[in-house]
This record gives sequence, C-alpha cells and structure tokens, in this order.
Amino acid sequence: MKRVRGGVRNNWQRIIIEQGLVYGSPGAEVDGRARPYWDESVHYEFEMDEILGLEAQVEVLHSMCLDACEHIVLTERFAEFGLPEWSWGPIKESWHRGDPYIYGRFDLRYDGRGPAKLLEYNADTPTSLLEAAIVQWHWLTDVYPDDDQWNSLHEKLVDRWTEMRTTLASSDLHFTWSGADSSGEDNVTTAYMQETAAEAGWNTVALPIEEIGWDTELHRFVDLADATVHSIFKLYPWEWVLEDDFGKQVAGSLPKTTWIEPLWKTLLSNKALLAVLWEMYPGHPNLLPAYVDDPHELTDYIRKPKLGREGANMTIVNAGHETATGGVYGAEGYVYQLFDPLPAFDGMHPVVGAWMVGDSAAGMGIRETPGLITDDSSTFVPHRIPTE
Repeated sequence: MKRVRGGVRNNWQRIIIEQGLVYGSPGAEVDGRARPYWDESVHYEFEMDEILGLEAQVEVLHSMCLDACEHIVLTERFAEFGLPEWSWGPIKESWHRGDPYIYGRFDLRYDGRGPAKLLEYNADTPTSLLEAAIVQWHWLTDVYPDDDQWNSLHEKLVDRWTEMRTTLASSDLHFTWSGADSSGEDNVTTAYMQETAAEAGWNTVALPIEEIGWDTELHRFVDLADATVHSIFKLYPWEWVLEDDFGKQVAGSLPKTTWIEPLWKTLLSNKALLAVLWEMYPGHPNLLPAYVDDPHELTDYIRKPKLGREGANMTIVNAGHETATGGVYGAEGYVYQLFDPLPAFDGMHPVVGAWMVGDSAAGMGIRETPGLITDDSSTFVPHRIPTE
C-alpha cells in the first residue's frame, strides 16, 4: 500500500458531475487551499495480495457481526444500545424473521503492514457509494486502463437485488431519503441504488421520506399516487425513524411492509457493537479493545457516541491530552475504543471503507484527512491495483 501522486484528467470536474458526483464539502486546507471532495491528483496503490487479504478479513468481520447480533438478541442486551424500549421487541422479531439486507461498509484502519482494524460498521445508511462504485472506476479506466481495482460493487448490487426478487411478494420497490438533506448526497446515493434495482428488474418509485403517507383505514404506507408501499429502501437512519410515532407505524407495518435495510441492522450500525465484538472475540487481530460507557483499562482511547455520525462528538484521549469534535450526539451513551492512530501517508490519514453486498466483500473506497478523525471534510481518493 502506498500513496501515489499523478496528474488529473482534463475537465475532471465536468466528468464527475456527469457521473452524479454533485455533492461533497471542500476538504481541509492543504498548502493554503481547500481540497476538493474528490481528489484524483493522488491515489493509493495496492498489491493483489493485500486486496485478497482485506477481502478475507472483511468477510470474517461480517460473519462475526452476524454472530454478535444473534448474541445481542438472545441475551436481550438492547438497553446497551441507547434505543427506545418499545423498539426492542420489533428488533428481535426482525432478526428472527431474517428480514433481508443489501449492503454495509466497514471503516478500517489499514497500513498494508498488518491486519486491518475495525473502527466502526456503517451497516444501515452507508454513503460514499457512488464514489466507490462508479466515479473511481471510470477514473481507473480513463487513466490506468490496464490496471485493476477492488470494485465489483455495481455487479454485486444488481445480483443482490435480483436475488431479492425471488423472496419478496411484489415487484414494486420504493426508494426514499430525507428531503431535509441539503447536500444532495442522500438523494444521489438513493438514485444510484434505485438504478441498480431497476437493472435487476424491479419497478421502482422514488420519493422523500417526508412524502410517504399512512392510510389510517387500511393501515398501510402509500406513495403520492396512493399506491401501497410493499417494499422500501430507505437512506434514513433507523435511530431517527424510531424517534416518534412514525417509527411505531413502521415497526407495526412489519413484516407486511419490507424495510431495507432491516430493523435488526440498528444493532450493527450502533457503536455499542464494537464492545460486544471485543467481549465475544477478545484479542481478535481485526478488533480493537472497546467497552460501553467506561474506558476500563484503556488510558489512550477514543470516545464515540453510540449513534454518532460523520465524526461528531468524538473525544480522543492520548498521552493525557484531549481532542474533541462538536455535534449533537451523546445523550444515548458512549463507547470507548483503544486509540490506534490512523497511518500517515504524506501527512494524510486514510480510512479504508470496505463494502459488503449481501455476504460478499465487494470493494473499497478511501477517504483521507490531515487530522485523526474522519469527518465530512475528508477527501475521497481513488485506488488501483497494478497488473505488472
């Protein structure tokens, strides 16, 4: 694994916009200038053996997470996850039914010299999907057409949607996101997922989650044409869904209405999962020590809110010094994870986002930052695997 500098394509801004990348906040300043969200002037280069190792490790982590979910449900440890008590029963039922799932993204510390370390699992509403599946692939074919990339995301998403057509009753599939997202990222990511489902043969309808209706007489969700919502993909976090009466309607609609990602994913997208994994697999090479609500023996650690997003409300305690980020999370409680600093490449700190589709590792996206916490100012950079 190494960081490589290179040129950029002519009209690269127009190219990525045409491919749908119309969002992304400017990154942290480098050499006095804010970096673009997408930066193809650098990329990461991997050997095939490294990629094969990462694939195997990610699939092991996925299996461990499913085992952890079974353990959490069996031992009814829901209180540790900061979720409303009324939701515990529906979550348990969702897991026992085996409600279907599509994808997830593991965020990993990886430097090419040792095992990848799990930082967190974005198992419910992972983004940076278009960048990983489409934009960096076209960069590769334009700039390094003879090289390879860890990227089978598009094909595996289409295959996964195709599999699900045999298990769900209706061929109609709705897609939803929040209209309150001003960046456009959720809308574009949802549209891309809709495209992969349509390619798999689904009849698709898209609408913001705020426009989903509830038929009080027939007790069903409906779209703007008053059509029944049989199955729906949501790019909207479960913990937000569960905050009010809408969430109770959603939970009550199961399993008549299929929600994707499923309700049981609330357990895997929660940072408390990190502590359960460490308890179940102490010393595992792909895990860092982690605990709920107390650092225990850790003296250098990062404190993460169980339901935090985009690096918000994190506190790094290292050698007696504290570094913290702001935000609105934390009332639900915290997880304390051993602080293992991200590797440095030319002064930048990359996080490897390793994607799962179904039960298969499907690709990688890398975001890097000059700081030690990956947040919404981090820059996406592509990668390649040289064939010679």
